[in-house]
Amino acid sequence: MESSRRYGQYTMNQESTTTRVMEKPPFDRSISQDSLDELSMEDYWIELENIKKSSENRQEDQEVVVVKEPDEGELEEEWLKEAGLSNLFGESAGDPQESMVFLSTLTRTQAAAVQKRVETVSQTLRKKNKQYQIPDVRDIFAQQRESKETAPDDTESQSLRTNENKYQGRDEQASNLVGEEQLIPPEETPAPETDINLEVSFAEQALNQKEGSKEKIQKSKGDDATLPSFRLPKDKTGTTRIGDLAPQDMKKVCHLALIELTALYDVLGIELKQQKAVKIKTRDSGLFCIPLTVLLEQDQRKVLGTRIPLIFQKLISRIEEGGLETEGLLRIPGAAIRIKNLCQELEAKFYEGTFNWESVKQHDAASLLKLFIRELPQPLLSVEYLKAFQAVQNLPTKKQQLQALNLLVILLPDANRDTLKFSYVPSLLHSPAPRSLVEANFHLRERQPNGEVLALLEFLQRVIDNKEKNKMTVMNVAMVMAPNLFMCHALGLKSSEQREFVMAAGTANTMHLLIKYQKLLWTIPKFIVNQVRKQNTENHKKDKRAMKKLLKKMAYDRDKYEKQDKSTNDADVPQGVIRVQAPHLSKVSMAIQLTEELKASDVLARFLSQESGVAQTLKKGEVFLYEIGGNIGERCLDDDTYMKDLYQLNPNAEWVIKSKPL
Repeated sequence: MESSRRYGQYTMNQESTTTRVMEKPPFDRSISQDSLDELSMEDYWIELENIKKSSENRQEDQEVVVVKEPDEGELEEEWLKEAGLSNLFGESAGDPQESMVFLSTLTRTQAAAVQKRVETVSQTLRKKNKQYQIPDVRDIFAQQRESKETAPDDTESQSLRTNENKYQGRDEQASNLVGEEQLIPPEETPAPETDINLEVSFAEQALNQKEGSKEKIQKSKGDDATLPSFRLPKDKTGTTRIGDLAPQDMKKVCHLALIELTALYDVLGIELKQQKAVKIKTRDSGLFCIPLTVLLEQDQRKVLGTRIPLIFQKLISRIEEGGLETEGLLRIPGAAIRIKNLCQELEAKFYEGTFNWESVKQHDAASLLKLFIRELPQPLLSVEYLKAFQAVQNLPTKKQQLQALNLLVILLPDANRDTLKFSYVPSLLHSPAPRSLVEANFHLRERQPNGEVLALLEFLQRVIDNKEKNKMTVMNVAMVMAPNLFMCHALGLKSSEQREFVMAAGTANTMHLLIKYQKLLWTIPKFIVNQVRKQNTENHKKDKRAMKKLLKKMAYDRDKYEKQDKSTNDADVPQGVIRVQAPHLSKVSMAIQLTEELKASDVLARFLSQESGVAQTLKKGEVFLYEIGGNIGERCLDDDTYMKDLYQLNPNAEWVIKSKPL
């Protein structure tokens, strides 16, 4: 029987693509090099060879349960479930009106993406003679079209067009810039700046550009020297980061992000199909080859509130202790036999707190970190969306690649996303005290001075910040790390060497973008937040109508109900004034006059300046101003939010100062 070795949830033959790749030169200059024209791929191939050697010393048999490949209809049915539209079909199918509120907030490209999937599911189920009530897609979107046609004025779409036109010139300029030649030395190439438009649907932007462009869009290429310096324009109502919204709103964001990503890929002619996870029998304890969620559950029994695996944090800490100026950091592997022995020792002693970390060399710690990522039963970028991450390289421009990555990051499971990048941990001031000895054993550089947890992408950026001495540029790091995140896909394909090279270059390019633009990618686009606000508003109206109907049946005084329904919180507050609540501070409430320049940071400063005693030690980043209710569930505001602008967007909200929950 031919032996096999395991990579994540995938298996590959002993004489695999890796062996064949390593028998050829690092790369052939005649092969297409859209993303890495002037960059050697040698680091990538060397990393693959190191992985191969490591696996020979760490061969493990894993029982993989082979599942039937789903047909297209089943895939689209799963897509509709993930998009929150499962009630449109199947045995639980109900009145399409249930989804009408959600569908009414979709853009034309989003609606087209949904319509396409509904049609596919409908056809598939009819072929199988399923007696499900599949609504006609024309009926699903009929009300949406009718409401737009009968509206007295099309202010919303006009606003969208205005915003789109505002960014159009800069978008076209950026598209031209990313296609420039990259042979100019970095010092002679100014880094152009271009805004990422978060106010208009990405798919709508792509469609408008496609419809309005007379010239063929150039394929993006360029190394770090010629990439535009993408930035987020200031939004007066505040930037919404991942982690700022309440779970009920974040669920809606994920539904919309999936639909938007699919619409973007549809517009650009890129195939996007989710892949079902391969079932693997895994251990239910340990450190390596353990599902992230299981690992975090056992970690949280040791340290309350842990969001990133403790072993992951400790390995990063050990690498940093050795100094980030070490030449070849992450590139030079540790000895394979020694890595195997360290793994076994860690499995036995890590949770007991008896493992001798002083004995772990820096390069060994780096190899263990990559091994941890590589041996996750489900890849860090998730098996469902790994192909979508890989397909990012096929999008025409760098801006569209970033837009797709932004949506994909939103779609990642919380544990995966946090391990990639986690931008906030509540202050120790709010943690249970005193810390237990067990917690103390594991608490090593978990929290940085700025309150951030050092997850993978932040760590990689810190390595790159020392590139003058460690010789690890962003592309060097990207090429070393890409095989560890993408190899389960890349090595599973039987294809030509040219395809292998393109795949290698593409995954390295995606890794590059994840590192370089990580702050931008962990932001929720404003157009999606606005769609959530619209959904909440429509649901409130629907609930009000239902309540009024119920009250009428019960013979209550409707006038009395309607009076109570009006915002009682603002009854005693003059126009242009908001009342801010701070239940955990000594000054529990304060009326604040709105001005054009008043920011969320100013509101916080007014409260904190009046604190005394222990509360006086509260610092920026330990408590936040929240927008609660109205057309949003709950939203943490960034410091630069202009309160008057936000008040006009959500006049029925309450304003509360509190810390973020664990």
